[in-house]
Amino acid sequence: MRIGIRLAVTSLVLASIVISAVGVSLLWWRTAEQNSHTLAATIDEQIVSAVEKELDTITTQARAAHTAIRTLFVQNVLQTARALQQINNQITSLQNQTQMLLNQAKNLASLPYSSLQTIDQSLAATQQLLNQAQRLAYNISQIDQTFQRLYPQSYGGATSSQQLVSDAQSRWQNSLAGYQDALRVQAGVVQALDTTRMETDALVGSSQSAVGVLQSSQAGNQLIALQTKQLADLTAVIAAQSRAQSLDGARATANQEQARVQLNQFLTNGQGYQAQTVQMFHQ
Repeated sequence: MRIGIRLAVTSLVLASIVISAVGVSLLWWRTAEQNSHTLAATIDEQIVSAVEKELDTITTQARAAHTAIRTLFVQNVLQTARALQQINNQITSLQNQTQMLLNQAKNLASLPYSSLQTIDQSLAATQQLLNQAQRLAYNISQIDQTFQRLYPQSYGGATSSQQLVSDAQSRWQNSLAGYQDALRVQAGVVQALDTTRMETDALVGSSQSAVGVLQSSQAGNQLIALQTKQLADLTAVIAAQSRAQSLDGARATANQEQARVQLNQFLTNGQGYQAQTVQMFHQ
């Protein structure tokens, strides 16, 4: 009996201990589970808060970076546009300067055609014809000496008939040579007309196709030189013609004086007419 009571008490004690242990274990498990849930919720909240803060920070930085990048982009675009505008202005300025230099080069370009040599040759030919004047050249000293000898203002009474005839023949030859020289000068000028025409055509063509001020000016100067050459030719023709006319006029005047002297000699007492052989032309 005593053994059963002890066993029952022992079993009861053991059951109480087991029940208490199980209750404590259950209580501890529930408490641990609640604590773990609370801890997990707290950790989740902290994580979410940290993530939200980090996202806010990243978003703010991203917005700031976007604004800065957009500002820098706009500034770079504006600077690039200004730089391009400056470059375009410089290019335009260089083009204008280049065109100005090209125009200056055109204005300084020389005329590719020159008639100076032809004009000089024509003038030299006319001058040569004048220098080839026969008997009485274009020389003041020679003219004075020849006129004093062959075209005297008066003959002396003692002048021989042979001297008078010789002087008359020389004057006639001078007049004839003067007319021949004038015709030669006139022929030379006429022959040069074709050359003058060709030079005029060439200079007018060069003037019309001139690309600059200098070429136009040079063409105009050469045309003036050609006109000057024509005036020189005209002067030479007039001089040669006037020379021939002057010689012929001087011959007529001298012949009148010669006739007066011969008449006086014929009419003078003691000196009658004496026939003599006279050679008028040289063979």
